Amino acid sequence: MTQQTTPAADTLSHTFIRFALDAGVLSFGEFVTKAGRKSPYFFNAGLFNEGATLGQVAQFYAKTLLASGVSFDMLFGPAYKGITLASATAVALAGMGRNVGFAYNRKEAKDHGEGGTLVGARLQGKVVIVDDVISAGTSVRESMQLIRSAGAEPAAVLIALDRMERSGTADQIGERSAVQDVQREYGVPVIAIASLNDLLAYLDAGRDPALAASREAVAAYRQRYGV
Repeated sequence: MTQQTTPAADTLSHTFIRFALDAGVLSFGEFVTKAGRKSPYFFNAGLFNEGATLGQVAQFYAKTLLASGVSFDMLFGPAYKGITLASATAVALAGMGRNVGFAYNRKEAKDHGEGGTLVGARLQGKVVIVDDVISAGTSVRESMQLIRSAGAEPAAVLIALDRMERSGTADQIGERSAVQDVQREYGVPVIAIASLNDLLAYLDAGRDPALAASREAVAAYRQRYGV
């Protein structure tokens, strides 16, 4: 499970859900996941694609990280979505009085200029990995290796949404979620701005009557695949 949230963070999570809905990043319908499952909702962080929305989502990331109480020295953004999210979160943190460095990786090593696969601040101290979601956990595992190889310490993984969904396919369902696998394998917390439980609570609260019909489908999906 992701790190427990405080009542204040719960309010923040619901505000984030409303923001994601308004931005079209979170939508309801019928979608097929990479695992071949038919999901009643879809979260596409790639749609945080303009200055205003990126600035707002960075505020959510920064506030969630500070509220978590996790000790950290810098941020790391896995290519590709994590690059923008980590850099924007660093800007938001600076505006809140926490000026920290950030770095990110390239998919392919550069053989000229500064070379290598890492760009930005030198990896050191306690590093928070910033990404959108954890699906298979591949980018997180690669990030862990890069951070440790540099002599730094992974401190946490910060994501926008924890789907709280067991790994596997539509027919073969694992015992744990990708988030739980990461926490178990690396011993670091995964901090989410919002989770599937938060989404269901938001729908239960009836804040948007137009979404009432989606509640049953999301609950059924949670019942079948949830951790």
